[in-house]
Amino acid sequence: MNAELLLMFTLGCDRAYLYAHPEKELSQEEQARYQEALRQRSEGIPAQYITGHQEFWGLDLIVSPAVLIPRPETEHVIETVLQLNHGPSGGFRRVVDVGTGSGAVALALAKELPQAEIHATDISPAALEIARANAARHQLEGRIHFHEANLFEGLSVKDFDLVVSNPPYVGESEEDLVQLEVRRFEPRAAVFAGPTGLEVIARLLPQAHARLKPNGWLVLEISGAIAAQLPRLLEEWKQVAITKDLQGLPRVAAAQKPSRP
Repeated sequence: MNAELLLMFTLGCDRAYLYAHPEKELSQEEQARYQEALRQRSEGIPAQYITGHQEFWGLDLIVSPAVLIPRPETEHVIETVLQLNHGPSGGFRRVVDVGTGSGAVALALAKELPQAEIHATDISPAALEIARANAARHQLEGRIHFHEANLFEGLSVKDFDLVVSNPPYVGESEEDLVQLEVRRFEPRAAVFAGPTGLEVIARLLPQAHARLKPNGWLVLEISGAIAAQLPRLLEEWKQVAITKDLQGLPRVAAAQKPSRP
């Protein structure tokens, strides 16, 4: 599959064209580009970084080693938000994606929630550059306000209806369980939170609580390794729910800020 993807990248074509033209012969230049792409992949470089693209929620996104590669599992975050948006306290008007990276979640929500004012933060200027490029690529740059910020620090906007985040949640003690190419090539700060995996979430929760309106929602991507420890961190919240992914693993945590302190 990687070889096919890299061949499509080399030829600048889609899979349908590739299958419809099995007789296609590569020019010398194309052969050289294809061999170089295969060489990079053989060294463990993710195919998405070689091609510079990854699809998420039907959007073709630009990616680079400055950002985490969007995963299909993260689409469960979008699904959870859309379910809440149609619930009794739905109709999200002001939304923030904390730690936006490539902008994947913010762009998907801008696409699905046309009535919402979308904000997105990231601590990395390089990541924000990619996110802005993706917003422009999909004519959504006028819908999303990007902010360089460490979680909420330095962000003046508040009174959000929804805080959503795919934060770092892998513990350094789990490093040996993480794919080698993730450890070697994806931004470490976007993967590892600290010794336990809860360090960033523990900082994020009180900041999100302070910025949300009463009855506002928090939606986080999580892992099974930290799911059992979340209830104690969410004691001040209500309607706490954890959704599993297609593999049956805990993947999304949702919680609502109470209407009164």
